Amino acid sequence: MRWIVDAMNVIGTLPDCWWKDRRGAMVRLVDKLERWASTEGNDVTVVFERPPSPPIRSSVIAIAYAPRAFPDSADDEIVRLVQADPEPQEICVVTSDSALTDRVQEVGALAYSAARFRKHIDSIDQDRTLSRSTEDTVPEELQHRLMR
Repeated sequence: MRWIVDAMNVIGTLPDCWWKDRRGAMVRLVDKLERWASTEGNDVTVVFERPPSPPIRSSVIAIAYAPRAFPDSADDEIVRLVQADPEPQEICVVTSDSALTDRVQEVGALAYSAARFRKHIDSIDQDRTLSRSTEDTVPEELQHRLMR
C-alpha cells in the first residue's frame, strides 16, 4: 500500500500551537512519518503546500510540494499524484478534507482520516518511549524477562 499524506491536514489535527512554528511542525511530521515508514515498511509521500526554508529532506519518505502555493494547492498535487499512478487502488490518501476525499475516491484511491492516522503514528512514538524508559529503569538482568 502506498500512502499519500495531506501534511497540513494531519498537522492540524492537534491544537498544539503548531501555527507558532510551522516549519517545526512540518519537521516533526516528517520525523514521525519516517519512523512509521521504517517500522511498518510503508511507501509514504507527504505533500506540503510550499517548501519551507530551509527545505526538509528525507531519505526514507518522499516529500512533495505543490508547484505553486495557494489555497488547496496541496490537494491538487495529491490528486495529480493519484491520477499519475498506474495503480491508484493501491493508494491510501490521509486527509480529513471531504472535498479531497471525494476527488481521490473518484480516481480509485482510498481515504483515511487524518485524526485516526495521527493517533496511529503518535502511538508508535509512545511505544518507543515506553521501550526506552523500560530499558533505562529496569536492571539489565531483568530486561530479558520483559522481552519474552
